[in-house]
Amino acid sequence: MAVATYSKSGTKSATPAKLEKKVFGVEVKNHDLLKDAYLAYLANGRTNLAVTKKRGEVRGGGKKPWRQKGTGRARFGSSRNPIWRGGGVAFGPTGNENYSRKLSLATKHQALRQALSLAAKEDRLKIIETFTYMEGKTKDMVSFLDKIDAKGNVLCVVSVKDASKERATQNISYLKVSTANYLNVFDVLNADCIVMSRKALEAVQAWLSPSTSSGPLRGKNE
Repeated sequence: MAVATYSKSGTKSATPAKLEKKVFGVEVKNHDLLKDAYLAYLANGRTNLAVTKKRGEVRGGGKKPWRQKGTGRARFGSSRNPIWRGGGVAFGPTGNENYSRKLSLATKHQALRQALSLAAKEDRLKIIETFTYMEGKTKDMVSFLDKIDAKGNVLCVVSVKDASKERATQNISYLKVSTANYLNVFDVLNADCIVMSRKALEAVQAWLSPSTSSGPLRGKNE
């Protein structure tokens, strides 16, 4: 498999980058696998902030609202019971809930292969030679993305982040930068265009190749 490659000036290169079929040519048969990996990413990033008070934790309510018998009304011992306004919450969140989901490493790798294969099949993947020329200027990055026709939500995959890349990309609202060893299904599926450097492509293919996928690789600087 081959994909169009662009130089640092935004022009198409004569020699396209080669994609490994085992990583970018996987047939997507199990869509539930992609869904599980997508939802696991969201669940594992969820912050558990919701906390409610039970009837015993709400201030007040120590006095019995009315006498037990003779009023014709239902008996109540506290105005902080859950069915009264201002009372406690029955079965509410306590802040100790665990929403995380666990997936095996093999499952994560297979889901990521499928997501990348969909991106390659839908022509959402673009390979560039290097990002090192940008010198930390946002206007250079915006101009480059326009030249290679990268529109919508753009995911930029690099081998290593540095201060120059951070400065050039942090103020572009539609652009997200990820290193090759932190690539995930959520970002790949949500991206309308994936811009990947050659070194990042090599790192991804070495990491996700079924024969060698034992863990993330730490790429060298571009």
